[in-house]
Amino acid sequence: MSENYQWYPGHMTKARRAMQEDIKLVDLVIELIDARIPYSSRNPDIDSLAGGKSRIVLLNKADLADERVNKLWLEHFKEKGIYALALDSRNKSMAKRIDPVVKAACAEKIERNKRRGILNRPMRAMVVGIPNVGKSTFINSFSGRAVSKTGNKPGVTKGKQWVKLSNTLELLDTPGILWPKFEDEKVGRNLAYIGSMNDEILQKYELSRKLAEFLIKEYPGILEERYPVADSGAEMGTSPDGEVLKSLKAGTGSPDLKSGAGKEALKSLKAGSEDNMIRRIALSRHCLQKGGEPDIEKAACILLDDFRSGRIGKISMERP
Repeated sequence: MSENYQWYPGHMTKARRAMQEDIKLVDLVIELIDARIPYSSRNPDIDSLAGGKSRIVLLNKADLADERVNKLWLEHFKEKGIYALALDSRNKSMAKRIDPVVKAACAEKIERNKRRGILNRPMRAMVVGIPNVGKSTFINSFSGRAVSKTGNKPGVTKGKQWVKLSNTLELLDTPGILWPKFEDEKVGRNLAYIGSMNDEILQKYELSRKLAEFLIKEYPGILEERYPVADSGAEMGTSPDGEVLKSLKAGTGSPDLKSGAGKEALKSLKAGSEDNMIRRIALSRHCLQKGGEPDIEKAACILLDDFRSGRIGKISMERP
């Protein structure tokens, strides 16, 4: 399945070359990553490209991630000597939190300028990140105006733009870049979960199965809470959904839900495997095909959309 995740459009190769040229113009590199997958959403190229520059890592979409895990990642970056901040870039008030971090990260450069008699020169920062991590939203929120084009498709930002935020800071916006090959299949899968790839090239059912498998293991009960099915055997047995439920337990035929076999079918649906969980979602959301069979493809899309929007809950896919 890993071949489905090899995606490196030509404009990203061009963006990497542009970064190599533009890095000489800046004092600071601000890297946005997705707080739900901090490891997978970091571009390994940036460490080499940004060598010698002050660094800030922003864990964006922190409002969608597990708060306890966010704290672990902040400690992780602090131990590596990298300034880090967890935030929701849609929140315009976050600019107040970033200013002091920028000053701290650039303290040596500012002091060096003072010694040379260079006063009030704006620090220049390059904002980088992979597609769909929220760079444009961050820049627009930080500046208080729409200066960077945004879109819900990867790679929408075009060209480079200098954005003057204040007398002390200027930003260079760059298109998000993604590396050409993933050494770890999990990295590609995690990027697919958050929408950093073109959905048209993905097998959504297989992707949602893996997501369900992870959530069942790491966040037990969270899917049952989001996608409830009726507990009453009598109610389920007399509804069309009850007939669907009966068919979910392969090999049991169509048991009476009040019988032992029927209760086992319901129990299996509640606790069951990732396949049963996808069927459960179809049942919970009344996604039925002709003949009453669960529409698992539609259910798979519902699971992915609910995860990406945070409707399932605050979830972190990776820990440091």
